[in-house]
Amino acid sequence: MTDTTEEAQIRPFAAVLQELAKGEIHADASKLLHELIDAVQEHGKKGTLTIRVEVGPIAKDDTSVLIVKGSVESRPPKTPPSSAYYVDNTGNLSRRDPKQPELPFGVVASTNARSSAQ
Repeated sequence: MTDTTEEAQIRPFAAVLQELAKGEIHADASKLLHELIDAVQEHGKKGTLTIRVEVGPIAKDDTSVLIVKGSVESRPPKTPPSSAYYVDNTGNLSRRDPKQPELPFGVVASTNARSSAQ
Protein backbone atom coordinates (compact mmCIF):
# COMPACT_ATOMS: atom_id res chain seq x y z
CA MET A 1 0.00 0.00 0.00
CA THR A 2 1.15 3.57 -0.60
CA ASP A 3 2.81 5.41 2.31
CA THR A 4 0.53 8.33 3.25
CA THR A 5 2.68 9.83 6.05
CA GLU A 6 4.46 12.09 3.55
CA GLU A 7 2.92 13.85 0.60
CA ALA A 8 3.84 11.64 -2.34
CA GLN A 9 4.80 13.01 -5.72
CA ILE A 10 2.42 11.44 -8.21
CA ARG A 11 3.95 10.27 -11.46
CA PRO A 12 2.22 11.84 -14.48
CA PHE A 13 -0.27 9.59 -16.25
CA ALA A 14 1.20 10.61 -19.61
CA ALA A 15 4.59 9.15 -18.60
CA VAL A 16 3.01 5.80 -17.76
CA LEU A 17 0.89 5.85 -20.93
CA GLN A 18 3.99 6.42 -23.08
CA GLU A 19 5.67 3.33 -21.56
CA LEU A 20 2.63 1.04 -21.50
CA ALA A 21 3.04 -1.88 -23.95
CA LYS A 22 6.34 -0.37 -25.15
CA GLY A 23 4.53 2.82 -26.22
CA GLU A 24 1.98 0.99 -28.37
CA ILE A 25 -1.07 2.25 -26.43
CA HIS A 26 0.13 5.85 -26.68
CA ALA A 27 0.85 5.48 -30.40
CA ASP A 28 -2.57 3.90 -30.99
CA ALA A 29 -4.31 6.68 -29.03
CA SER A 30 -2.48 9.35 -31.03
CA LYS A 31 -3.40 7.72 -34.35
CA LEU A 32 -7.03 7.13 -33.36
CA LEU A 33 -7.39 10.72 -32.13
CA HIS A 34 -6.18 12.02 -35.47
CA GLU A 35 -8.58 9.70 -37.33
CA LEU A 36 -11.43 10.78 -35.03
CA ILE A 37 -10.73 14.45 -35.79
CA ASP A 38 -10.88 13.67 -39.53
CA ALA A 39 -14.17 11.76 -39.12
CA VAL A 40 -15.79 14.53 -37.06
CA GLN A 41 -14.80 17.12 -39.65
CA GLU A 42 -16.05 14.93 -42.51
CA HIS A 43 -19.40 13.93 -40.97
CA GLY A 44 -20.10 16.87 -38.64
CA LYS A 45 -20.97 14.54 -35.75
CA LYS A 46 -19.34 13.98 -32.36
CA GLY A 47 -17.03 11.05 -31.67
CA THR A 48 -15.19 9.57 -28.67
CA LEU A 49 -11.80 8.14 -27.86
CA THR A 50 -11.57 5.85 -24.83
CA ILE A 51 -8.34 4.85 -23.08
CA ARG A 52 -8.77 1.96 -20.65
CA VAL A 53 -6.11 0.99 -18.11
CA GLU A 54 -6.49 -2.23 -16.10
CA VAL A 55 -4.26 -2.80 -13.06
CA GLY A 56 -4.02 -6.05 -11.10
CA PRO A 57 -1.61 -7.97 -8.86
CA ILE A 58 0.85 -10.37 -10.46
CA ALA A 59 -0.30 -13.09 -8.03
CA LYS A 60 -3.17 -13.43 -5.58
CA ASP A 61 -1.10 -12.61 -2.48
CA ASP A 62 1.60 -10.45 -4.10
CA THR A 63 0.80 -6.80 -4.76
CA SER A 64 4.46 -5.71 -4.89
CA VAL A 65 4.40 -6.27 -8.65
CA LEU A 66 1.39 -5.22 -10.70
CA ILE A 67 0.29 -6.18 -14.19
CA VAL A 68 -0.91 -3.16 -16.18
CA LYS A 69 -2.84 -3.56 -19.43
CA GLY A 70 -4.07 -0.79 -21.65
CA SER A 71 -6.41 -0.46 -24.58
CA VAL A 72 -7.75 2.35 -26.68
CA GLU A 73 -10.84 2.55 -28.89
CA SER A 74 -12.66 5.15 -30.89
CA ARG A 75 -16.42 5.18 -31.54
CA PRO A 76 -19.44 7.43 -31.76
CA PRO A 77 -19.97 9.51 -28.59
CA LYS A 78 -22.46 9.62 -25.74
CA THR A 79 -21.80 13.15 -24.23
CA PRO A 80 -18.77 13.86 -22.03
CA PRO A 81 -17.66 17.41 -21.13
CA SER A 82 -15.96 19.21 -24.02
CA SER A 83 -13.39 21.87 -24.86
CA ALA A 84 -13.10 23.97 -28.02
CA TYR A 85 -9.97 23.58 -30.15
CA TYR A 86 -8.93 24.93 -33.51
CA VAL A 87 -7.73 22.52 -36.19
CA ASP A 88 -4.52 23.62 -37.90
CA ASN A 89 -3.66 22.96 -41.56
CA THR A 90 -2.00 19.64 -40.64
CA GLY A 91 -5.06 18.31 -38.78
CA ASN A 92 -3.67 18.84 -35.26
CA LEU A 93 -5.56 20.43 -32.35
CA SER A 94 -4.53 23.82 -31.00
CA ARG A 95 -5.97 26.31 -28.50
CA ARG A 96 -4.68 29.13 -30.72
CA ASP A 97 -6.60 30.10 -33.84
CA PRO A 98 -4.19 29.40 -36.72
CA LYS A 99 -5.92 32.10 -38.81
CA GLN A 100 -5.37 34.76 -36.11
CA PRO A 101 -1.95 36.46 -36.28
CA GLU A 102 0.00 36.55 -33.02
CA LEU A 103 0.68 39.89 -31.42
CA PRO A 104 4.36 40.61 -30.85
CA PHE A 105 5.34 40.84 -27.21
CA GLY A 106 8.19 42.99 -26.00
CA VAL A 107 9.23 45.85 -23.78
CA VAL A 108 7.51 49.12 -24.60
CA ALA A 109 9.56 52.24 -24.02
CA SER A 110 7.97 54.60 -21.52
CA THR A 111 7.38 58.20 -22.56
CA ASN A 112 6.72 60.91 -20.00
CA ALA A 113 4.14 63.34 -21.42
CA ARG A 114 4.89 66.04 -18.81
CA SER A 115 8.62 66.26 -19.48
CA SER A 116 8.10 66.65 -23.25
CA ALA A 117 5.49 69.43 -22.69
CA GLN A 118 7.88 71.54 -20.58
